[in-house]
Amino acid sequence: MESNCRLAGRTALVTGAAKRLGRAIATAFARRGADVVVHYGRSREEAEETVDAIKALGRRAWAVSCDLAAPENAAGLIAEVWTVAGGLDLLVNNASVFPEGDFAATTLDDIQTILDLNAFSPLELSRAFARRLEAADGAGDIVNLLDCRMVEYDHRHVAYHVSKRVLFDLTRMMALEFAPRIKVNGIAPGLILPPEGKDETYLAELAHTNPLQRYGSPDDIAAAAVFLAEAPFITGQVIYVDGGRHVKGRMYG
Repeated sequence: MESNCRLAGRTALVTGAAKRLGRAIATAFARRGADVVVHYGRSREEAEETVDAIKALGRRAWAVSCDLAAPENAAGLIAEVWTVAGGLDLLVNNASVFPEGDFAATTLDDIQTILDLNAFSPLELSRAFARRLEAADGAGDIVNLLDCRMVEYDHRHVAYHVSKRVLFDLTRMMALEFAPRIKVNGIAPGLILPPEGKDETYLAELAHTNPLQRYGSPDDIAAAAVFLAEAPFITGQVIYVDGGRHVKGRMYG
């Protein structure tokens, strides 16, 4: 573990932490001294592996399951975390889905389904977290995972695009509504991991679309999450970890 453990004594909940970006963030927090609640939906085996990895770093960890496709379940998850971990200081809203679908093919039901998981569950988790902290006279941090695509128009993933735009606006709203007790920030990844079912060829073929002409790694996102959790005077901010892609534009070319 790093000698400068600035998150020591704090407890984090990372949604969707069984694998991919969530696992990277959860283990990075543990390296900085935090205990971590690993949320998962159906990936129980992977969640237990993440818990084991965190415990191997000398931190406490718990795996907790909750279906966040239904935002009404969010308050129950926060209550369960409070019970199993004894409190909570950091919330990372990472769990999301990334379905393909263009404008013509995307239905209202498609949009509602993705909004529920990608935007409205983070909202409800954050509000439940804020209520608990207020009752305990505590302070904390929220980090929302966004997407660099939100500044343009991702015509290949319309429902997903809508959901991340909504979560971006909610991030700014929450930064105001929850201040000064809670800092709320966002991370907007670019080319970091291929979508489920694809390999690194997907990333390599799109590397030319950002100024750095390469793709990043989950560690880049985890480092941004640690920075925001440790920064005492930053709220309402979004860090684009995308090789400059949001500045260049022309998302797919």
